[in-house]
Amino acid sequence: VQLRRLGGGFVQAGGSLRLSCVASGSTVSIDAIGWHRQAPEKQREPVAEISSGGIANYTESVKGQFAISRDGAKNTVYLQMDSLKPEDTADYYCFARLTYSPILNEVYWGRGTLVTVSS
Repeated sequence: VQLRRLGGGFVQAGGSLRLSCVASGSTVSIDAIGWHRQAPEKQREPVAEISSGGIANYTESVKGQFAISRDGAKNTVYLQMDSLKPEDTADYYCFARLTYSPILNEVYWGRGTLVTVSS
């Protein structure tokens, strides 16, 4: 599975950005796809993911602010980020998870895309 991310950039606080992640390769095997982020000097943390069945999950800090969606025909996942805050500044990483069994899965990562929110 290969992941190509689009979007990111610089925005003022209160603004919006949309990230895209385009998957290619064995996309039929993808169980869930989404985003993590890593702020400067912090650990990488999950942000949002959406399952092959369309069920979305968000980390508590972005609920109501971010929205994840997918276009199956385009193998693309979108992360709409609204009301951005300086603390949302981070490198955002797209990931895809393939689940083979309850105890066996494989995760692929795309390159990070920087989101910078100025105050």
